[in-house]
Amino acid sequence: MEEKINAALEDVKQVLRRDGGDIELVGITEDNIVQVRLQGHCAGCQGARMTLKGIVEQILQEAVPEVKGVEAVD
Repeated sequence: MEEKINAALEDVKQVLRRDGGDIELVGITEDNIVQVRLQGHCAGCQGARMTLKGIVEQILQEAVPEVKGVEAVD
């Protein structure tokens, strides 16, 4: 599953890099929650929560249906 998530994150990275941001996979919980670290302009951005739910989570769940959600970690 991690390989599929990393492949899907490549699509996410393309979107985030347009605005000077990036994303890194930190881990996957036993409940299939994907933990990510937002970087660059995305780190601390006021729109980060919307980005996580509206872009990252949607792309990951479409690519890997087992993913239950996404959360940002420091």
